[in-house]
Amino acid sequence: MPQPAFEIINEDRPGPWLLTCDHATNRVPEEIGGGDLGLSDEDMERHIAYDVGAAGVTRHLARMLDCPAVLSTFSRLVIDPNRGDEDPTQIMQLYDGTIIPQNRNIDAAETERRREHYHRPYHDAVARLAARAPETPYIAVHSFGPKLVGRAPRPWHVGFLHSGDTRLSDPVIERLSQDPNLCIGDNQPYSGHLPGDSVDRHALSTGRPNLLIEVRHDLIRTDEEQAYWAGILAPVLQEAAAKL
Repeated sequence: MPQPAFEIINEDRPGPWLLTCDHATNRVPEEIGGGDLGLSDEDMERHIAYDVGAAGVTRHLARMLDCPAVLSTFSRLVIDPNRGDEDPTQIMQLYDGTIIPQNRNIDAAETERRREHYHRPYHDAVARLAARAPETPYIAVHSFGPKLVGRAPRPWHVGFLHSGDTRLSDPVIERLSQDPNLCIGDNQPYSGHLPGDSVDRHALSTGRPNLLIEVRHDLIRTDEEQAYWAGILAPVLQEAAAKL
């Protein structure tokens, strides 16, 4: 049996949050190229294939906040859960200077098959848990690379992305910016919104409080580092939620 497109942890926990990790893994399902997109092992360990460390941060946050989390079980190179069906980058053929061989000649039928088997089931699971309560805050956990090919290094330790709704981002950024040892990004290292992305689909469209967290992935490579960053984020999120 094919592995489900998502993993749910803490499904029955009462914490008033929903966490998601769109890019939790670099796994390529066996039914796609025998589990191989034609890239080297080295490339599959890069940010182009998944958000390094984000799954661990999500798991620790779910434990600390005592709340559910939904994690993808397929690489973003199979199909990107954080892109809508109208987005041409939903299935990447070229990413950060690297050609994705298995995607280079993808046709409409294979695109639709991946949507049906991976993209939609993942979002159906998120929607089901989000429906527990309309006021459930939605937290999307991601990581970003310290540097893109040919670009300047990124100085931020963590970024908080938002689009219009700043109910969570404002108090979180204000609180963490008081720490002189942290470099905090406000809609950095990139803008906080893409039409049809996960936050748009599950939070902005329904008026749900939301925040997309981006931790620089060289800071969260080990379980100890992931737990450390979850320990920084959890109490600040709880403080922000108390002000909603």
